[in-house]
Amino acid sequence: MPQMAPLLWLNLFLFFSLIYILFLISNYFLKTPQKNQASSSPATPSKLNWKW
Repeated sequence: MPQMAPLLWLNLFLFFSLIYILFLISNYFLKTPQKNQASSSPATPSKLNWKW
């Protein structure tokens, strides 16, 4: 079984790296942001009763 030439390994590395980068970029731009629903009542901080 013949060994692969170094240029062939470099081509494979560049090819898979390019596919990986394109996959990451497409996931970043295709993700739709979710809208936060505003609550009807304003947020009130809970009062803590400290007993020392």
